[in-house]
Amino acid sequence: MIDALSDTLIWVALAAAVWALVLVVLNRPPLPGPKDGWAFFGLLALLELGLLAQAVVGLVQLATTDRDVAGLAFAGYLLGALLILPVAAYWSLAERTRWGTAVLVVGALALPVMVVRMHQVWTAVPGG
Repeated sequence: MIDALSDTLIWVALAAAVWALVLVVLNRPPLPGPKDGWAFFGLLALLELGLLAQAVVGLVQLATTDRDVAGLAFAGYLLGALLILPVAAYWSLAERTRWGTAVLVVGALALPVMVVRMHQVWTAVPGG
């Protein structure tokens, strides 16, 4: 795992969650039409690209490591993190109310938890 990438993903996900929370408070759906809407979806796309890079690097490291890692759990966290944001974005675009945008808040807040957990799985001491 690349620690700097993990830290960056956590902070970008938290920024996306705050931005989506502001949209919830303002009762604005995340539309890709306005300038700030495109910027928000650009942030989400950047976050998804970072998650994809982390998944590729993580799976390569998992395949080449001689460490005792819970491989299935680690791969599950890597791939699960990739799915959260697209599902949340699709849901928020389909549900054009405040609650659709709230799904993006929850999805963006779930990502730091996933990243921290996969770091814990990667660095776990066997038998400890």
